[in-house]
Amino acid sequence: MKTNLILSVLLIAFATVIINGCKKEETGTATLIVHLVDTPATYDAVHVEVIGVEVHTNTNGWMIIPVTDTIYDLLQLQDSANAVLGSLVIPAGTLSQVRLILGTHNTVTVSSVVYPLSLSSQDESGLKLNIHQELSANTVYRLVLDFNAAQSVIDNGNGTYRLKPVIKASFQ
Repeated sequence: MKTNLILSVLLIAFATVIINGCKKEETGTATLIVHLVDTPATYDAVHVEVIGVEVHTNTNGWMIIPVTDTIYDLLQLQDSANAVLGSLVIPAGTLSQVRLILGTHNTVTVSSVVYPLSLSSQDESGLKLNIHQELSANTVYRLVLDFNAAQSVIDNGNGTYRLKPVIKASFQ
């Protein structure tokens, strides 16, 4: 009886080693390029300051994509125009979220008058977008952040405006 138990335990251990040794794990890296685009809006200009982009992966957690602190006129990023925010070589695996971090130098121009766009403290800490995309090794991915300026600028009605970003993320 003891011999059968010992043989059973050894057989299970051996089978576990064989099965785990045969699992194919994806190794290598993928390249992620993040683009910013916009849809049409009726303002003269909508300027947003992008100060950071971060992505969350199942292998490395949060990773910072190097970006240059830049103010973009969203209305110039329509049709085929876009801005490359940055790129990063990351381990293959699952990309679960992207965080777009905006600065405080955001404005809207209405009838040639420039108004500041205030952000909530939550928006200042970064706008998280769920992605859940598998990234294969040796592949270049283009992540497009479509910033909808028309829906993102809120007229408070008293000569002030607020920025409540509406952004759609997609791979192209």
